[in-house]
Order: sequence, then C-alpha cells, then structure tokens
Amino acid sequence: MTSPRSRKPARPREEVLAVAMAAIAEHGLAKLTMAGLGQQLGMSAGHLLYYFGSKDQLLLETLRWSEEQLGVRRRAVLERAGASAWERFGEYAELYLADGPGDPRWILWVEVWGRSPASAELRAGQLEIEAPWQTDLRALIEQGVAAGEFRPGSAAERAGQLRALLDGFSVPLAIGLPEVARAHSLAQVRAVAAALLGAPA
Repeated sequence: MTSPRSRKPARPREEVLAVAMAAIAEHGLAKLTMAGLGQQLGMSAGHLLYYFGSKDQLLLETLRWSEEQLGVRRRAVLERAGASAWERFGEYAELYLADGPGDPRWILWVEVWGRSPASAELRAGQLEIEAPWQTDLRALIEQGVAAGEFRPGSAAERAGQLRALLDGFSVPLAIGLPEVARAHSLAQVRAVAAALLGAPA
C-alpha cells in the first residue's frame, strides 16, 4: 500500500495578502498574476483561486487587509487627546492622501474602482471598505461643530465632499502625473476644507 503524498499546508491569509501588497509595491499591479504570486508563496495558481475565487476577489481582499492596517492608525489619530478637530482633520487627510507615484494602496483602489462597474460583488466590497472613512470623518466634523471649531451644517454631506476632494487629489499623485506634488496637494485640501468647514485657514 503506497503512502499518500504529503500536502503543503495552506499559507495564512495574512501572508498571502502581505505578499500580494509587496508585489504590487515593487512591480506594479499590471505584473501581478496568480501564477507569479503563487510562485512567491510556494503555491499553485489553482490553490490561490480555490481560496479567493478570482483575481478580482484577491485584489479586493488585499485592499481590505491594507485598509484594516491603516484603520488602526486612523482611529489612533482621531482619538488623540488634546488635539483640536482641525488638527485631527489634518492628520486624517495625511493618512488618506496617496503617498506618491505607485502608492500600492491607491493603485489597488484605482483598479478596484475600474473593475467594480462590471461586478456587484466588487461594488459591495468597495462600499464596505470605504464606509469607516466616511463614518469617522462625519463624527470628527460633528465634534468640531459641537466644540465651536466648525460652523454648523450637514456633517455627512461635508464628509462626502471632503473625501471626494481627497480622492480627486490622490489619483493624480498615485499614477504619477507630472508636476503633481504631495505637499501642494495637501495644502490645497486644507484650504478647501477650511472654507467648507469654516475653520481657520
């Protein structure tokens, strides 16, 4: 009787997602393939597909994992004792805005946005991942209004407007458009936010 062939244990989910994120950071999303990722992990492309279902789902789960890491930092910023609402908004904007050309988190966002019109699953996942950013910013604006730092108005509407502003500045940064600098983009965000919220410029 022959002994059964031993199987390699599946890699932990976090390891797969971390390797995928590192590969995007190093080589860009265009070069990320299931076969190449599997080779780095010592797994087959079929094995990856078994766990994630599709490359779309792998991208979504990698983005979710990345946002979970950033969410820990965002909550720490927003809960910082002694900081004004305006100071905490500045730190929120720093975390939100793309770091610069090839920022792997933002490259993932652009890819997921581009694929989501054809996939209800991706759209639902995208909205779920984005929701905490909106919820936290709305709460921050409400705190600023209560403290007399921001003028009264719909916190939900202004949070949506500010996130659209941050998205609009992040995409050119992430794709590396010429003459787009992060410091200038952040300054522009702050200027518009000050006018929208009624905060000191």
